[in-house]
Amino acid sequence: MSPDAVLRSLFARAVEVADPMQSLAAALPPKPDGGVLVIGAGKASARMAEAVEAQWGPCDGLVITRYGYARPCQGIEIVEAAHPVPDAAGEVATKRMLALLDTVGEGEFVLALISGGGSALLTAPAGDITLAEKQKLTQDLLASGAPIGEINGIRKQISAVKGGKLAAAAYPARMLSLMISDVPGDDPGDIASGPTVGHAGDAARALQALKTWNVTPAPSIAAYLHRGGDPVAPSDPRLGRVTNVIYAAPSQSLSAAAELGRSAGYAVELLGDSIEGEARDVAADHARIAKASAPGTLILSGGELTVTRRGDGVGGPNAEYALALALALNGAPNIHAIACDTDGVDGAAEVAGAVIGPDTLSRARARGVDPQAALDRNDAHSFFGQIGDQVVPGPTLTNVNDFRAILIL
Repeated sequence: MSPDAVLRSLFARAVEVADPMQSLAAALPPKPDGGVLVIGAGKASARMAEAVEAQWGPCDGLVITRYGYARPCQGIEIVEAAHPVPDAAGEVATKRMLALLDTVGEGEFVLALISGGGSALLTAPAGDITLAEKQKLTQDLLASGAPIGEINGIRKQISAVKGGKLAAAAYPARMLSLMISDVPGDDPGDIASGPTVGHAGDAARALQALKTWNVTPAPSIAAYLHRGGDPVAPSDPRLGRVTNVIYAAPSQSLSAAAELGRSAGYAVELLGDSIEGEARDVAADHARIAKASAPGTLILSGGELTVTRRGDGVGGPNAEYALALALALNGAPNIHAIACDTDGVDGAAEVAGAVIGPDTLSRARARGVDPQAALDRNDAHSFFGQIGDQVVPGPTLTNVNDFRAILIL
């Protein structure tokens, strides 16, 4: 098997074990008697709904997923909306979801299906904040290089549905929230900005984070934060009937890839499943590790990298990592790598990531493509598209964040 094929098979295995059709049933209890409502949001939520109905049969409910990620369900309605920047479709669907929750009573049961991407797909700006203002803030935050935890902390503060407010809306019904983690550290309050998890609320911290990352919010957002927001604390009685369960996480996917690598005879080194930082900086660190590793080593890592926008190119954290890694390795022999987002979407492009090898730079330059100029423009997707090294699996229907593998032959 070629190095390229080995790397792609490792990525495929990481995605496979996180597929809700393979993993959700073990976390799903028997269908409760009485009224049951299924709600959800995220890139994996439609697949999760499909998996629920495979066990429970037709259910009432509403789930919001990314455009192109819908799945056929027997009773649960699937609505598609925009990600990573929210749109009107997501806002309308979120309001409909809240209206449904208003109808459930104490004897009823709500199953929430939450996965990464829900922060954009669940869209209900708090106070008098408009959708357009939230869209602008989201775009600015994503371009700022801020880590996802900081971004989600701000999102919680200005939302009428995140930070436990979705669960509070379901009270007094019982709720089970099943989650797929796509965040470093697997904090349930960070997954989709914690719609079923209460938080202490720190509007002052959100304001400081905006200042730190040089993001200027709209006056309505600033005013709302200065007033302190409207947090739902973990101790809020409305959350007393909620159970939150993470049933799939990046560590499981990395472990499955590691097992596959060992079965192929490689010595596996796990760098961790929660690595954060600027994509090009992490790539430089990993290049140093790879150069110092013995032949036959497979280096695996996950997490959530960020990109600070410096140019006007088309790229994402995984493609930028791969390009920066190729530049840092500078044609070092026998080192191959892959970097992909397990949801199949790197940044806003319909591309999961890319593969690189010792000849990546030379092939690009032979075609008149300048790798350093592409990195300077944040144009990694265009770079790999021109040399045919993109990884394009289409919608994977799950989301356990970044997957990176470096193979030293």
